[in-house]
Amino acid sequence: MRELRPTSNLVKQALFNILYSVKGKDFLDLFAGTGQIGMAALEKGVKSVVFVDIERERINQIKEKLRNVENVKFVSKDVLKYLKDQPDESFDIVFADPPYDYKYYDKLIKEGLRVLRNGGMLIVEHRFKNDLSSIEPDFYLESRKYGETVISFWRKQ
Repeated sequence: MRELRPTSNLVKQALFNILYSVKGKDFLDLFAGTGQIGMAALEKGVKSVVFVDIERERINQIKEKLRNVENVKFVSKDVLKYLKDQPDESFDIVFADPPYDYKYYDKLIKEGLRVLRNGGMLIVEHRFKNDLSSIEPDFYLESRKYGETVISFWRKQ
């Protein structure tokens, strides 16, 4: 299994403060890892969460933690393949936390926006050295830096 870099508590708290209310929203957790972001979203009242990670063992660990929770779905698949295979499913919030050495931000952001509902928010966590603001600039809102981590936001209008 690849090494995990879980989202720090500072970034997680900032993320949900920025989103303010997620109650009743459909949430997509890409590169789910430990599942902590999707689980935090569940605690804050989202309607549903889909957890996607290429590592089956990670998905099984999340599934075990949430075995008695309804309105969750678990997918062990490459994130880009999952996004491209979604002709009908859409989300209010898409959160992606790819490995810091990830090379396909352009495809990730394009496909992430495609599965967003109008008014929905795409959030990508990444290393501060990567400036993603030029990818899909018509939808780009802002980036916020927390140490070496940045969370960038796009909104589908």
